Amino acid sequence: MNRLVGRVTKAPGSMPGTLQHTGERKVEQVRIRLIDYDAENLEERTLTSIEEAFAYVDEPPVTWVNIDGLHDPGVIEAVGDRFGVHRLALEDVMSTNQRPKVEDFDQHCLVILKMLSFDAETDSIVSEQLSLIVGERCLFSFQERFGDIFEPVRERLRQAKGRIRSKGTDYLAYALIDAIVDNYFRILETLGDIIEDLEEAAMGDPTIDVLHRIHHLRREMLVVRRAVWPLREILGQMYRGEVETISEETQVFLRDVYDHSVQVIDTTETLREVLTRAMDLYLSGVSNRMNEVMKVLTIIATIFIPLSFFAGLYGMNFDYMPELHVHWGYPALLVFMLTVSAGMLWAFKKKGWL
Repeated sequence: MNRLVGRVTKAPGSMPGTLQHTGERKVEQVRIRLIDYDAENLEERTLTSIEEAFAYVDEPPVTWVNIDGLHDPGVIEAVGDRFGVHRLALEDVMSTNQRPKVEDFDQHCLVILKMLSFDAETDSIVSEQLSLIVGERCLFSFQERFGDIFEPVRERLRQAKGRIRSKGTDYLAYALIDAIVDNYFRILETLGDIIEDLEEAAMGDPTIDVLHRIHHLRREMLVVRRAVWPLREILGQMYRGEVETISEETQVFLRDVYDHSVQVIDTTETLREVLTRAMDLYLSGVSNRMNEVMKVLTIIATIFIPLSFFAGLYGMNFDYMPELHVHWGYPALLVFMLTVSAGMLWAFKKKGWL
């Protein structure tokens, strides 16, 4: 349930803006990577302290600082003090159970999204909070662990592909958000293949393992839904010009990502409906199998009702029952009982009950 609701470890009544990491610590040491670029030049470095980045952000080129690890309040606080980031925004960065959202401040905006990955061994979704602080010349990205889906964006920067090297931080933020949304499509395609196979299994001979997998995937789809459902609201605010940090030129590209987010949401809801249908198919299959068993048992019981009657009738110990002393009485009764059973079976088959 912690993956769906989230566990808040912050003490109730804490002062607003308290910088306390409320999620799980996923790295031992904070790692800081910097890419400083313009249309002509690019410099990429791994920094030993956040203060080393401050010498870059005052220069005209765009600077992207990526921070892996949110457990050190000193790093986050240093960023806030240097760039005047609101304490509530810094608090949201360190609270990893935030709902995806966008908030506009005077000189920057805060974008919080969920970066998803798929664990093929457990058929589970791994969710990680990504926070972007987008300023005029600098973009800070905060991740919970090492490794991300942004390597194609870094390659575009290194090779100066497209227009990314000639644009500002808002376009870089668009590129990162677009990479996240594209990754949602890949995850949903993988889940779609698994769910399709599961639906076919539910239609065939469903086992208890099928039920467990359906239940597991329904929980995983809730994790996906929690990540993708707020996307439409976030991107709508950004492309409609409600965030001052985003230029009009970049708003056009964000509108395209908005369309993709709608497709992601529709696909998510479709897969959830397919899982619900698979559950119904499983329950229907189990019910049909139970009905078949009950039908066989009912037919057997029905056949034995008249046989039990004759056996009970001739099992009475009266002295003057007329058939008790007939020489062929016993085999004649057995033949009669077999004839009754065969006749009943023929009648059941004629009615289509067998």
